[in-house]
Amino acid sequence: IGLMGHRQWRNGFEAFKAQFGYAPLEIRFATGSYDDPQGTTPGLMFIVNKRNPLAGLTLAQIDGIYGAQRTGGWVNGQWSTASARGADKNIRTWGQLGLTGEWADRSIKLYGSDVTLSNWADLIERECFQGGTKWNPALSEAPRADIGTKAQGKTRDQLILEAVEKDPAAIGFIFQRVVNANHGDVRVLPLAKADGQFVAASAQTFFDGSYPLHNGAYIYLNRVPGQPLGVREKEFVKFLLSREGEQIIATDRQFIPLDAEQVKAERAKLE
Repeated sequence: IGLMGHRQWRNGFEAFKAQFGYAPLEIRFATGSYDDPQGTTPGLMFIVNKRNPLAGLTLAQIDGIYGAQRTGGWVNGQWSTASARGADKNIRTWGQLGLTGEWADRSIKLYGSDVTLSNWADLIERECFQGGTKWNPALSEAPRADIGTKAQGKTRDQLILEAVEKDPAAIGFIFQRVVNANHGDVRVLPLAKADGQFVAASAQTFFDGSYPLHNGAYIYLNRVPGQPLGVREKEFVKFLLSREGEQIIATDRQFIPLDAEQVKAERAKLE
């Protein structure tokens, strides 16, 4: 049993498949935190300056802002050209997002953290870039954003927040707990999937899964395709996904428990 505080990255899947010849069984048993100060694996918020009139962002627009043209992407560990896109899909000005007047030709200044290899980069690449791994080179990246800088005595998370507070043309991705702890004077944008309505981030939308960029905690098991899972492993996972198991997760508060439909979907993978 492999317990992960994030979804396994592609290199992990490839290493497992190279060793055993098949993919591991993936079970999500909790959702990452929303705004709890001690929470683990938080989801991502996109923030803009308080003067910015943008109503919200779609995942495709996030791709346009933060991503770049690509020949394909990695979907479930397999290279796919279906996620290829050209430079015509790049979004580099606020006017391309529908803003008018003084905003129309204003360049977007973008900030973010840990895009080289992290849970946050993987989440954006998987959900917004459709498996692509190419980023807008104009991104101001804060590596290890929770680590302080000697010169300024602030974490890089705080520097991202301050950059967006000061610049009307800026956008950044960050955690809600950072905004709360620093009393950030910014707007957190609601997000939407391709054909859906904008959804604001909250503990409830993380719980029900409607907010698109929530994270999760996972267990991986070595099950030979076509063969049943071992009894002990199966009973352990069933306990995690039971009412009692999910209540322990809720009480601990590091993660958010799954709702009934999510639990049902994960339990079905055991059969």
